[in-house]
Amino acid sequence: MHQEQIIAKLIAEKIITVSPNKPFTYASGMLSPIYTDLRLTVSYPDLRDWIASDLAALIKAKFPDVTIIGGVATAGIPHAALVAAKLGLPMIYVRPKPKDHGKGRQIEGRFTSQDKIVLIDDLITTGGSVLNAVKATQNEGGNVIGVSSIFTYYLPDAKQNFAAANVAFNPLLSYPELLAKEKELNYITEAEYDALKTWHEDPWQWGKKFNQE
Repeated sequence: MHQEQIIAKLIAEKIITVSPNKPFTYASGMLSPIYTDLRLTVSYPDLRDWIASDLAALIKAKFPDVTIIGGVATAGIPHAALVAAKLGLPMIYVRPKPKDHGKGRQIEGRFTSQDKIVLIDDLITTGGSVLNAVKATQNEGGNVIGVSSIFTYYLPDAKQNFAAANVAFNPLLSYPELLAKEKELNYITEAEYDALKTWHEDPWQWGKKFNQE
């Protein structure tokens, strides 16, 4: 496994940026001290290969019966393709919504109700987009046995959403592991580490407190 190399590279290339004192604003309005742009990972051959190898091993261990790898558009598609190639499995991908022309497909690729599909996305925040992809696949008769991702913040919202949808989720890397590496490499102080842990536990409350300070 290449966990340490992956985390170190994500930090060094600023694919993941931590800024506890100048937080970012997500589309949901949530304030966050961390920003990720995992689409950049495909630009680094060593990094994307480490990710694909580790995702393939993780999926094989957690979902040994998998018969198809699915990519969630758009950022999950290249990683799904690499993982499918490593596992020697077919691949599909799922759009956010059906095409508005041609045959109006939302899912590209072939599968049957007998297949066991694992969907891959790059990042899981609340799980909303990937769970929409799960639902779309199920609506077309697909059997999604689980979801995986390169990285997740492991926010309470995500845990609740996956539990409510009764979908198994196994990420490659998580926010707590990233923080531990940041502290080990002296990229963040002990005080910043504590503040970043607080955001992870209750991001909405963390944002309210930040605005009050």
